[in-house]
Amino acid sequence: MLSNVLIVIACVGAAISFLHLVTRTSSGPSRKESNDFTGAVVAVIGTTYAVLLAFMLSGVWNMFQQAQINAEQEANDLCNVFRISAQLQGPVRQTIQDLARGYAQNAIQSEFPSMANDQVPPRGGQMIAQMWRAAGEVQAKSAEETGALGELMSTLQRLTEHRRIRILQSHEMLPGILWLVLIAGGIITVAAACFFGVPNFRFHLLQIVVLSFLISLVLVAIADIDRPYQGDVKVSPDGFVFALHTFADEGPK
Repeated sequence: MLSNVLIVIACVGAAISFLHLVTRTSSGPSRKESNDFTGAVVAVIGTTYAVLLAFMLSGVWNMFQQAQINAEQEANDLCNVFRISAQLQGPVRQTIQDLARGYAQNAIQSEFPSMANDQVPPRGGQMIAQMWRAAGEVQAKSAEETGALGELMSTLQRLTEHRRIRILQSHEMLPGILWLVLIAGGIITVAAACFFGVPNFRFHLLQIVVLSFLISLVLVAIADIDRPYQGDVKVSPDGFVFALHTFADEGPK
């Protein structure tokens, strides 16, 4: 959070410095003569950049929501694995339930904190592999157990898919060329606004401060949301926390 504040302050300070440079190298009346042309150019640049910012912010927010939904679906599948395994007979039931409980604890205590550093420990994948092996060893002895085993296999498949998607989403980010466009567009927009000829310097200064503050704030927001498992705004393991509460309520510890 502190780094974001410093970035915003630095951007606003750079805009103010550029405005002072413009006012020292050219007089207000001389710039005022070209206000009609400058206004038309700024209108085109500002509109184009506003659309670009809105599109990027909407895009990264949708990606963040998809990552949050996928993590919740993974936790939900884990709860279903725990519940379905209760219908099986023999030691495999306890084995799968212990693995489900350990998977949730590992996600909360290890995986999500490690993903904040762009790393994914292999322990969770190993636990899923153990669940598959345990389910494959089940010998169904009744129609009910056969149905439960089939449902368990389907749920394990969804759990595996959601985990794979979560790992892929943890590495997703905007390409460098798009960041270049965003940063260059912001610089051009603020710089163009500085060339207006405004008789009242304080009023012009206020306009530049507000404009640069808004643009830098949106860029910081895009940067934070861009990586759904890193930064100040990130996907939380709340679904797995709720899963642990479910396990405590429905099964032996």
